[in-house]
Amino acid sequence: MAPPHLASPAFASLPHVVVVGGGFAGVAVARGLANQPVRVTIVDRHNFHTFLPLLYQVATAGLEPADVAYPIRTIFGHARNVGFRHGRVREVDEAENRVILDDGTDLAYDHLVVATGATASYFGIPGAREHALPLYSLADARRLRNRLLSSLEAADARADHDPVALTYVVVGGGPTGVETAGALAELIGIVLRRDGLRIDPASVRVVLVDLADRLLTAFPVSAGRYALRQLQLRGIDVRLGQSVVEVGPNVLRLASGEEITTTAVIWAAGVTATGTLAHHLNTAAGPAGRALVGPDLRCTSCENVWAVGDAAAIPAGSAVLPQLAPVAIQSGRHCAEQILRVLRGQPTEPFRYRNKGIMATIGRRAAVAKLPRGGVIRGTAGWASWLGLHLFYLVGFRNRLRVLINWTWRYFDWPSGPRLIVADAETVD
Repeated sequence: MAPPHLASPAFASLPHVVVVGGGFAGVAVARGLANQPVRVTIVDRHNFHTFLPLLYQVATAGLEPADVAYPIRTIFGHARNVGFRHGRVREVDEAENRVILDDGTDLAYDHLVVATGATASYFGIPGAREHALPLYSLADARRLRNRLLSSLEAADARADHDPVALTYVVVGGGPTGVETAGALAELIGIVLRRDGLRIDPASVRVVLVDLADRLLTAFPVSAGRYALRQLQLRGIDVRLGQSVVEVGPNVLRLASGEEITTTAVIWAAGVTATGTLAHHLNTAAGPAGRALVGPDLRCTSCENVWAVGDAAAIPAGSAVLPQLAPVAIQSGRHCAEQILRVLRGQPTEPFRYRNKGIMATIGRRAAVAKLPRGGVIRGTAGWASWLGLHLFYLVGFRNRLRVLINWTWRYFDWPSGPRLIVADAETVD
């Protein structure tokens, strides 16, 4: 049933669902409620949805920021019952069924969905929060791209009289760390070869550090070995079984006592919901500050508050589901279905995650994909699968077309690319 006209009294009387967060999970919830007999308001401090899996390509000048972002209002332009509020939620008054925004205004809700995602986890390592560069927002990606390109330009300026060595350290051997390290090595190679920088290639290196004894621990052992071999072929110094104990302005210290002089430290070591809105709900906190939810995704403390995606500790037997984009999308869809069931007076159903596999790319024509039944695709076939899946989930036809053209061009020859140092990147939140 389509909702009545927005301005009509009948529309104002419909149940109001407030969705906090415009990421994968929040957008999936709103899509599930689009053109249904409810009012939906998405609240986010950004007016765009960000395709997080491709942020590392923005950071390494492979894509433009606009290629991985899409206006939330445009996504739901066809849905007359879905609105958007640009702002940040400061707190939730569960007793009064209201969310209070930073500007002091509030929104009343009948159902609240918390889809606030996660932030970088620094594990209490001294100096990491202050000096490392995370990669979890568009602002992070732009800031990192600025740092990388500025450091190369600075080294070129000193090449004749005071040459310097450049060392970029990526902390974390999961998919984000592996993808970032591979793309960074390719960026450096292309810049030195095509942009005429007067830098000795031998003076530039990329180091990947991880506490685990192998890469891609969520993948089969063979996939981790393949990733290690591909990274090493690209000249990346991989340090496994190494614990970071401190990050300084220009240095990274390992538990072994080794100190690595750094140009930039890129933090891809994990995420947490601690400190986010999900962590401050009146419900018990699960692992990494995530809100504990029941099988139907309702928070354990309240009948009309739900949590999805990275913000939720979704039960899966004796454990909880990982913080992955497929979990966020599927949990968002399920949450929308359950809200509609509640409004119809029907019992809710438990969430069942359908594992569709995981993927990671190491660089052009090199990737690994773990299939649901345990098989692994690697090399060019894995890379093609990775490209196809990401294009499928990317929001907006324009973005899909731009990224497809960009990737096709880069398959045959690396173009000049968006290697721009944008002056205002440091001020973007």
